[in-house]
Amino acid sequence: MSATDGGRGGGVREEGKKPPDQPAHINLKVKGQDGNEVFFRIRHTTQLKKLMTAYCDRVSVDMNSIAFLFDGRRLRPEQTPEELEMEDGDEIDAMLHQTGG
Repeated sequence: MSATDGGRGGGVREEGKKPPDQPAHINLKVKGQDGNEVFFRIRHTTQLKKLMTAYCDRVSVDMNSIAFLFDGRRLRPEQTPEELEMEDGDEIDAMLHQTGG
């Protein structure tokens, strides 16, 4: 019996870069200050710039006037959900820049 079981163990590692239970896409919610929510489905390896641009187009706002936050930290356009360890259903806050005093 052990001879037949011995050949199975390495099959998962040959598969590739991501764990087999991780889906190719992730669903993220972008919530504006007005309470509106916009949902996006992107790949784990897609730069967040694509999501940010799409959100700004949808709500008709200039990208330079919005700060995107995840867990209280400002997001950079070149970051990916994978490097931020985002999970399906996570929420990104879209905050308008405020100037003045």
